[in-house]
Amino acid sequence: MDDHKVIQTGWSRLPSSAPDALLGLIAQFRADPRPHRIDLGVGVYKDESGHTPVFDAVKAAEQRLIETQTSKSYLGAEGDTVFVERLIPVIFGANSDRQRLTGLQTPGGTGALRLGADLLRLSRQGPARIHVGVPGWVNHTPLFQAAGLEIVEHSYVSSTGTLAFDRVLAALHQARRGDAVLIQASGHNPTGLDFSPAQWRQLADTLSHNGLIPFLDMAYQGLSQGLDADAQGARLIFDACPDALLAYSCDKNFGLYRDRVGALFVQSARRSDLPAIAATLTGLARVSWSMPPDHGAAVVRLILDTPALTAQWQAELTQMRERINGLREVLAEAHPFLRIVAHQSGMFSFLPLTPAQIATLREDFAIYMAGSGRISLCGLNAGNMAHFVSAIASVTARE
Repeated sequence: MDDHKVIQTGWSRLPSSAPDALLGLIAQFRADPRPHRIDLGVGVYKDESGHTPVFDAVKAAEQRLIETQTSKSYLGAEGDTVFVERLIPVIFGANSDRQRLTGLQTPGGTGALRLGADLLRLSRQGPARIHVGVPGWVNHTPLFQAAGLEIVEHSYVSSTGTLAFDRVLAALHQARRGDAVLIQASGHNPTGLDFSPAQWRQLADTLSHNGLIPFLDMAYQGLSQGLDADAQGARLIFDACPDALLAYSCDKNFGLYRDRVGALFVQSARRSDLPAIAATLTGLARVSWSMPPDHGAAVVRLILDTPALTAQWQAELTQMRERINGLREVLAEAHPFLRIVAHQSGMFSFLPLTPAQIATLREDFAIYMAGSGRISLCGLNAGNMAHFVSAIASVTARE
């Protein structure tokens, strides 16, 4: 009988992957029968009743779509080009002249990040490097690694829980010319620590002087200080740096989470390179998701094309921001340990809690938060605020 090699088939060679910690936390929260449980892990906006609402402006735009849309045919790999054009003044300013800019629609901000990462990799003869501050959004590093980028990490937070701007600058001075640098534009996830106006200017000058390529992640515009204020840093950097990328998400500031609405913008030092960049992006999108989902982008386009809907959306966004900032004020005044949140911004706050304290909050008080100490502020309201503050007082007093 001939010897035969045993050929392994099936899926047994696949490496085991650690479960997503946040998804596991969601499952634990849902399974907890305690009526006073608090979910501070999920990064979505919630109103005072704990509900994630649909914007009235979105409902109005959707109704108009129902009445006027005549086809569900494909738009193309670039998506809704008018949607992309209407975002430009929102992001870059009403009087912006972006003759060296190209962009296309993507499935959410995550799709934009991946598409930009793929573009960076293809634009380099050797390994493409990107510098990423830690802690950061948990999906940044896995996403860039999956795209084949080399990750270089630097500290974003000091041992005292403040923004480690000196370490950020040191990392940029050590970077190679042509390296990319990931920068969250506002409402930093998970820390809530944003650059000051002076720091943004210094950051823009350093990036430009060192020949680095900024990759802005703008996922929460309008939810920290306001639409224009939250975009000032990105605008400074795009003015200073001839080559730059920006991944944009409408999921949070339009409340279109499950519709996955985003866009990628790329700026080139040479206008003559834009056709090649646009063609490359379209080709990458074609083999990644073929065509982006249309509904949410069409809703945003209608809102931004209709002055009355634009004003309605901005008013609703202002209400959300004021609720978030109001929660910060209440927390900062409620207990000395929570004063740190007054110096943070956006939907998230970063509490300097130990893993043991976080576990105690979950097990003894039914308070669920990320293991890093990040909390999603909108999980708090008048009905559960006292319980949360009391629990924080209890676990911090034990140290």
